Amino acid sequence: MADVAELTGRNVVLTPVTAEHVEELRRIRRTPEVRDRWGDVDREPDWPFDDPDTAVYTILLDGAVRGLVQYSEETDPDYRHASIDIFVDPAVHGRGVGRDAVRTLARHLVHDRGHHRLTIDPAADNEPAIRCYAAVGFRPVGRMRRYERDPDGRGWHDGLLMDLLAEELRD
Repeated sequence: MADVAELTGRNVVLTPVTAEHVEELRRIRRTPEVRDRWGDVDREPDWPFDDPDTAVYTILLDGAVRGLVQYSEETDPDYRHASIDIFVDPAVHGRGVGRDAVRTLARHLVHDRGHHRLTIDPAADNEPAIRCYAAVGFRPVGRMRRYERDPDGRGWHDGLLMDLLAEELRD
């Protein structure tokens, strides 16, 4: 569903996921840091092509696959907005890759797709992600109690709902 061939950020390039990206994206999903947030990719044989309503982009840094960022849209005109989700290879954590990818996609969603509001919903205890999203302009708007199942399926954890209005996007 990706609507453009490529989005260019300060350091990253976002390109629609293709079959050639899948092996490396699955490797990244298997790292403990990503698996603990996104769950066991080996239980999802069709991933990342399993949701036709989601636009999925590979994050490239210096030509190498370094993560995935995706969005979905609420198309009802009375509620129209987009939501973003992302993971980044732990090998490049702390280098601004996630912030650049989120900002690049947010800019596209606001300026090209016409969204006035974006949402993102990290786990409430994922402080690095929350700082990343805040740096782009997202603000916490509420804690969602027992929001999503833990990746091991044994319990639930809270999520933090964050949103960004178009005029709050930071460059």
